[in-house]
Amino acid sequence: MSKFNRKVRNTDKDNTTWEGSASYVRDPRSELVLLAAVNMVGEQTFYEEAGERDARFTRLVRSVAVEHGEWTTRFVTWLRGEAQMRSASLVAAAEAVHARLAAGLHGGNRALVDAACARADEPGEFLAYWTARHGRALPKPVKRGLGDAVRRLYGERSLLKYDTDAHAFRFGDVLELIHAAPDPAKPWQGALFQHALDRRHGRASGVPEELPVMRARAELSAMPVVERQLMPTQPDGPEVLRGAGMTWEALAGWLQGPMDAAAWEAVLPSMGLMAQLRNLRNFDEAGVSDEAARLVMDRLCDPAEIARSRQFPYRFLSAYRAAPSLRWGHALERALDAATSNVPALPGRTLVLVDASGSMRGSVSGRSKVRHADVGALFGVALAHRGCDVELYGFADRPFRHELTPGGSVLGGIESFCARIGEVGYGTETVASLRATYRGHDRVVIVSDMQAFADWSAAGRRGERNTPVSEAIPAHVPMFGVNTTGYAQASIAPDTPNRYEIGGFSDKLFTMVGLLSGVGERRWPWEAVDVRDGDV
Repeated sequence: MSKFNRKVRNTDKDNTTWEGSASYVRDPRSELVLLAAVNMVGEQTFYEEAGERDARFTRLVRSVAVEHGEWTTRFVTWLRGEAQMRSASLVAAAEAVHARLAAGLHGGNRALVDAACARADEPGEFLAYWTARHGRALPKPVKRGLGDAVRRLYGERSLLKYDTDAHAFRFGDVLELIHAAPDPAKPWQGALFQHALDRRHGRASGVPEELPVMRARAELSAMPVVERQLMPTQPDGPEVLRGAGMTWEALAGWLQGPMDAAAWEAVLPSMGLMAQLRNLRNFDEAGVSDEAARLVMDRLCDPAEIARSRQFPYRFLSAYRAAPSLRWGHALERALDAATSNVPALPGRTLVLVDASGSMRGSVSGRSKVRHADVGALFGVALAHRGCDVELYGFADRPFRHELTPGGSVLGGIESFCARIGEVGYGTETVASLRATYRGHDRVVIVSDMQAFADWSAAGRRGERNTPVSEAIPAHVPMFGVNTTGYAQASIAPDTPNRYEIGGFSDKLFTMVGLLSGVGERRWPWEAVDVRDGDV
């Protein structure tokens, strides 16, 4: 967890967006939810440095946790589970617990820590963050919460995958610091914990009989290097590798040679969908057969598999762009269709505006090639394909209408939309674009980082007033702002009838289109209802 720091500065000066448009202040919980849903911790954004963004997140968490403890637990549970924001969840839980303990609030902290951990390496990640920020002294709620997570998550395969020298806190370190006892319902876990401690301190002379997967790995590790290249070609090779908990990363190191087609085909059945997505190019370059590739394509075409994988929809767009061959195209299209199945079928006419300005052309994280504008295009095109009567526009200095072929490809529609981004300049003329495109629609959806330029086009009539985005269309028309970045400034007025702002990268973003449509009623993402066939 080496993703934090840098200075903090006040971003609410003059109550405008970064580009000068009139803006609004959200209440702390709304700002926290919106920021958390899009916060790749430690990542630079166009207007906000990584350190100041992280500091704003920390301040919000600490403040809200003291005032709203039970709400914070539900928030962290949703953030790690439904929103799939891993680093943000760990930071939120750690800072929330630290702030609550400092304020003398002791109930519920254990559950907060446990809620942030969904993968076996995360107790160690939590400890790395906590000790860097708050020292090595661990309060009892932290120890107990991590103990709950450890009993739930530690197993043979996770030990083989995550307990490496690359981690500052090995499994044994975590066990010693939190004094975790094994789960009585898992009789093998006592042997696992002891073996993790022995491994950490160089005492392991063998693998206990209670750990068959680790014993199988030890047998493979003892195999002479010259014989290893033959293993993937054996009829039982895939099953032997699976039985030894061999991931593709571990196989690459174990072979001490190239990952050829035979190696990939042997490990393919035991790879997770995310790992398969990230390696489509490697499969093609190694010459993986169409028969073996069919296993991946069948998974991509299975809506249940896509739901279980809980991938952000933009991951399928990223995979589509990275894969050199055309054989994956149809399967990725089916996968994206399943991943965006929560797009509501909106009645009436809908205007969708996707921000294609300069600030939206930055990537969603330092390791991703997917841009915020791509996420906007994905949402806009998916909504247009699902909606009965949707007009889709991109905009920056000016808008452009993007026509979609009925029944056409969503991926193709995204790519054709993105190819036109260069036509419209770099500005964010949101108000002017709304005025140019709104023609009595029943609702408006704006996908943007919400940093609109100031609009003075009506200065003569409004007494030199900077027209807010919220007032660019009639007050009775619902306006949904889909915020891809989560800056402090809000272009759309919060707590105003018919004006809503939501954020996120997961498929739940689509369900959230209808979250706040109840007049006078506040709902949070974890209270969402399914609005796929409802009125918005």
